[in-house]
Amino acid sequence: MLKLDLLVLAVHPDDAELSCGGVLLSEKLKGKKTGIIDLTRGELGTRGSAEIRKEEAAAAAKILNVDVRENLGLADGFFKNDEEHQLKVITAIRKYQPEIIFCNAPEDRHPDHGRSSRLVEDAAFLSGLRKIETSFDGKAQEAWRPKYVFNFIQDKYIHPHFVIDISHVLEDKLKAIMAYGTQFHNPDLDEPQTYISSPDFIESVIYRSKMFGKMIGVAHAEGFLSKKMIGFNSFDGLIKENT
Repeated sequence: MLKLDLLVLAVHPDDAELSCGGVLLSEKLKGKKTGIIDLTRGELGTRGSAEIRKEEAAAAAKILNVDVRENLGLADGFFKNDEEHQLKVITAIRKYQPEIIFCNAPEDRHPDHGRSSRLVEDAAFLSGLRKIETSFDGKAQEAWRPKYVFNFIQDKYIHPHFVIDISHVLEDKLKAIMAYGTQFHNPDLDEPQTYISSPDFIESVIYRSKMFGKMIGVAHAEGFLSKKMIGFNSFDGLIKENT
């Protein structure tokens, strides 16, 4: 079993890259074990196909240098936060026993984002109950509950509870995003234009990271939400703003 420090459970391939790709890159440089599990194949997307997005996700995973990337194959647009789907997510969580989970925004332009957030949050709690039985490869799994579940911030602006400096990895984060050649701006692609395929969309991702970075006096940052109180062992990790 590969135990992960950080696991992203995102509903669509490219959600992780857009919203917390910088943190994945940064933590990997610190020696952490990282992974992504996409809940759906993004098969309802206007551009490309599920098969192409699988290839794009694999290419992005190499850029992010994650230790694992999987897809649960839930129905894009039609998955539910019910027992059947919760058990699938619980099995994935227990398989990798992450210390921290990142999941979609609690509310957003795309309805899948908020719904998947609630699914992952509920599954993360239930995963810690030993009387819920799951198995993987024919073996019973142990109960496991991550220490934290954080929501990343997506299209809709939500004021973050905390932000993390990604200035040193922004270039590679953008490379991982652009690995999805069918989804974002690509003048050589003969596909219908969508909300995220214009050059302005990628610029908005950069502007958001600049805004979050400005909050703490760095060039770029990613923002997150936490329903759980966050504690510190010391103040050594705090960033000192430039004055």
